[in-house]
This record gives sequence, C-alpha cells and structure tokens, in this order.
Amino acid sequence: MGIIKERRKLNKAIWNAKTVFLMAHKNLDLDALGSQIGMYMVLKRKKKNCYIVIDDKTHEMGVEKVLRELEGCINIIRSEEVEEHLYPRQAKNLLMILDTNKKELVQSEAILKKIKNKIIIDHHEQGKSTISDAEKIIDTKTSSTCEMIANLIEYYDVQLESYYATIILSGMVLDTNNFTLNTTAETFYMAYYLTSLGASAKKVQYLLKQNIEDYAERQKLMSSIETLQGNVAFTKATPYTQYRREDLARVADTLLFFNNIEASFVIGKIGKDTIGVSARSLGNYDINRILEKIGGGGDSTSGAATFEDTTISKVEQELKKVIKEEGE
Repeated sequence: MGIIKERRKLNKAIWNAKTVFLMAHKNLDLDALGSQIGMYMVLKRKKKNCYIVIDDKTHEMGVEKVLRELEGCINIIRSEEVEEHLYPRQAKNLLMILDTNKKELVQSEAILKKIKNKIIIDHHEQGKSTISDAEKIIDTKTSSTCEMIANLIEYYDVQLESYYATIILSGMVLDTNNFTLNTTAETFYMAYYLTSLGASAKKVQYLLKQNIEDYAERQKLMSSIETLQGNVAFTKATPYTQYRREDLARVADTLLFFNNIEASFVIGKIGKDTIGVSARSLGNYDINRILEKIGGGGDSTSGAATFEDTTISKVEQELKKVIKEEGE
C-alpha cells in the first residue's frame, strides 16, 4: 500500500500539471509498459493530456503484441516529438518515470533535462545513479510497478477495459515469475482485483508466449551451469550466439528453482559488440551491490549490467571475482 500512503505527493504533482509524459526504462518489458498504460488511464480520468514516450526500435514479443493491438488507441510518441507537445508554461509539464529510477536506464536522458517537474513510481531500490531532482514514490516491497499502479486504479475507482486490466496483470505475472517470486498477500489481492475488472488469464499467457526457437536457445545456456560457493548458479553463452536481454533474465529466474541455489548470474552476447549480464537472488545475496561493482545495477533481488567492446570471458572473470569477494 506504499503508493496509496504517498498519494498526496502524487496528487499534487498531477493536479499542477496540464500535460504529462510517461517514460519507463529502455528495452521495455510488460511491467514497464503495463504500468505506463495503467497510469495513462488514471490520468485520462483526471482529464490530463498525456503521452507515452517510447524510443525502443525493437521490442520483446509481448510488448510488440500490445503495441500492435493498441495502435491508435493511446498517444505514443518518440522523445524527439516531446518538444512539440509541451504545454507552453513549463511549470505545467510533468514527467512520470515508471519502473526505473536510474537516469542511464530511461528511454531518453534528454527528456530528464527538458522537463523540470518529475516524479518516479518504481519498485526497484535506489542507487548511485538514481535521478536526484525528482519526487519519488518507491516501494521495494511491492512485486512490480504494475502492482503499484493497480493499487492506484482501485483507489481512484478507474473503470478499465478488460484488455488494459489484462496488460497490467501480465506485468505482475512477468515480474513475479508467475507468482513464485517477490509476492505478498497484496500481490494476490491486486491480481484478483484486476481479474474482477475482466483481466483474462488466458490472454496473459498469450502475451507471455515464447518462440520455441528462443526456448531452445535458452536451453543451451542451461547446459553449461556451474555452481560457485555452493549456492550461486553461474552460466555463460558462447560468443557465437546472440540473445535478447529478456532471454538472459528468464534463464536467471529459472536457475533460482534449483535446490540450494540462492543467486544466479547469466552472461551472454546481446548485441554485435555488447555483452549482457542478468542476475537474480532470493535475498541472501545483494544483487545491486554486486553488479554496481562492475558497472551495472538493480535492486537486492534482481539486476543487470551491459558491457561494450569486451568479451564474455573478461566479463566472466570480473564478475566471478566480485562474487567471490561478496561471499567471503
């Protein structure tokens, strides 16, 4: 219920705004997109002009499906189009940053400088690069940003169309790995509430469906698992296969289900010259603290890092060194 306790801060920011821009992290997932869409509906009820800012050129499958099906139904713009939609009085513009609080992770850092009034709604822990000049509503005990927005929707009694409720529920399912991680009684209640608005579990599974080819590629990562310090699962890809960020994240999630495993780290190539790391923890390892030492970040239970112009082997050596230090 953290976001409801902070409602005065949120209400003040919304009340003073004429135009609101919604922006999440790069490489959108369904929690980021679902929370943006849910907040968009809250703002529309409050008669605000609002726009969702998306610069990503490619999307994971679920996000691609939603954007295709909602084309023309919501205002989606690129960051370079923000200027033309700004309200003439600068003080009447508001930037809402959802599902991240780190400046280097947002869709466009340029917008952070362009719009003075900012508020963050997020469930990730803060770090060194947390946006400092913004109001913050951060609830790390909540499963997902979609859960936070669902709380708002119930509080404001916003009557959602069933498809929008489904998108928000899919974000919760994604971030909890099908309600197996980071859940509380409130998480299950909000899932029930969204279902009462017409959210479809069948449609959620449709949005989360995977390509069988992608699944097969992830299984290759599962074949080279090693255990560090007895309770850390570690695996890396070959340098010849390129993965999506969400593929690494799915493998990291899966590794936590093995006996005695407390944390997981997955390394793979995610671009021509880009290496990605995805990490997860059940709580005994602080993922954010580990990844910050190698230039990444996240929160205590999940995070990621990206490296340019290096090799998987070099990233592996650096990461293993930090994990060893953390376990000593």
